[in-house]
Amino acid sequence: MNLRRAAIVSPLRTPVGKFLGTLAPLEAGELGAIIIKALVERTGIHPERVDDVVFSQGYGSGEAPAIGRWSWLAAGMPISVPGYQLDRRCGSGLQAVASAAMMVQTGAADMVLAGGVESMSNVEHYSTDIRKGARFGDLVLHDRLTRGRLMSQPIERFGVISGMIETAENLARDYGISREASDAYAVRSHRNAAAAWEAGKFDEHIVPVPVPQRKGDPLMFAKDEGFREDASMETLSSLRAIEGKDNPDAVVTAGNASQQNDAAAACLIVAEDKLAEFGLEPMLWLNGWAAAGCDPSRMGIGPVPAVDRLFHRSGMSWDDIGLVELNEAFAPQVLAVLKGWGWSDDDSRREMLNVNGSGISLGHPIGATGIRILADMAHEMKRRDVRFGLETMCIGGGQGMAAVFERAV
Repeated sequence: MNLRRAAIVSPLRTPVGKFLGTLAPLEAGELGAIIIKALVERTGIHPERVDDVVFSQGYGSGEAPAIGRWSWLAAGMPISVPGYQLDRRCGSGLQAVASAAMMVQTGAADMVLAGGVESMSNVEHYSTDIRKGARFGDLVLHDRLTRGRLMSQPIERFGVISGMIETAENLARDYGISREASDAYAVRSHRNAAAAWEAGKFDEHIVPVPVPQRKGDPLMFAKDEGFREDASMETLSSLRAIEGKDNPDAVVTAGNASQQNDAAAACLIVAEDKLAEFGLEPMLWLNGWAAAGCDPSRMGIGPVPAVDRLFHRSGMSWDDIGLVELNEAFAPQVLAVLKGWGWSDDDSRREMLNVNGSGISLGHPIGATGIRILADMAHEMKRRDVRFGLETMCIGGGQGMAAVFERAV
C-alpha cells in the first residue's frame, strides 16, 4: 500500500493562561470548542467533510468525556462527525497529530481535525474510596494533578517517585547541571518569549478567547500571561529551590520550571491528494515521528532516545534540522538533554533552539503543548525559510517523543 503524505494545515492556538488565571472560568471542553470554531472559520472548510476529531488531554474528566467529540458538538458542528480522546501525558498533543496523520496516510480518512486542550485550573479532586462504600473512617480526596505525577509509574516496580521535580533533580545530579546554569537558561526562555511577543510573532495564529465576566462584556484574552518580561539572574536566583529542605543541592525552582496552564490548540491533517478539492494550503508535512521509553525516575531525558530512534528510522541527522523546539519541562532537564545529544555549551546549534521561548516561559498546558509548539514552530519555519523542524518533549512516566516536520513550499 502506498502511503499518502499528511499535510498540516492552519495550526492555531489560544493564548496560554496561568494556573487559576484568566482562563480559569472556562472548562477544558469549552476551550476545545473555541479552538474548533476558530479553525473551521479560518480554513473555510465544510465541517461535515471532516472525517474524525482527535483531541489530546492529559487530565481527562467525566465532565467532558471523549473530549474531541464533546468539544466538536459544543462548537455546534455536525453530529455526523465522530471524535475521540487520547493521552500520552506531555506528548499527547504531538501524538494527536501523529495519530491523525496515520489515519490520513493509510486512507482511513481524508481530513482529520487534530487538537489538544488542558484546563489545569479545573482539574478535579477525586476519591477511590466511595464506590464500594466507606462505613467508617476518613475519606481521602486526591488532587488529580499531583496524584497523576506520583502515580505515573507502577510503584510496585519502580518505587515512589515523588513527582516530576524529583526526576529533574536526578538529571541535574547525573549530568552536573548547576543552579546557575538552570537559572541562566530560564532567563533566556523568558526573554525569548517576551521578544517574540514584542515582535508580533504569534499574532497570525493566536485565537483570542472571550472570557465571561460577572458584569459587562466578556474579556478578550489575547496574550500568554506566564512569561516574565523582567526575568533576570537576580530575580530568579532569589527563589528557593522547591526540594531544598530535603536536598541542599537542589536546583529546580518555580522560576526555572514549566508552569501549570490552560490552553487549546488545533490544526487540520489533510491528505495531499485532497488539498485542492478542499481548497486548502499546507504549511507543513509530517516527515516522521517516534516515541521511546526511558527510566521513569529520569523521564526528562526522553527526547534523547526518541530523537535517536527517529533519526535512525528516517536516515536524517542534525545536519538536516534548521529549527528545534524542545519543550522545557525544567531547565536542568533541557540542559541534560543537550548534553545527551552531544551539544557543547558553545554549540552553534543552540541558536536554533526554542527561539521564541517554550514551557518555562510560554507555559505547559499538557494536552495542548504539542500543538502549541507545532503552531509556533510552523510560522517560525516560514519566517526563517527552514526546511525541516524538529519537535520533541519528555513525558512523565518515562517516555520521549519526537517528530520532524517539513515546510511546504
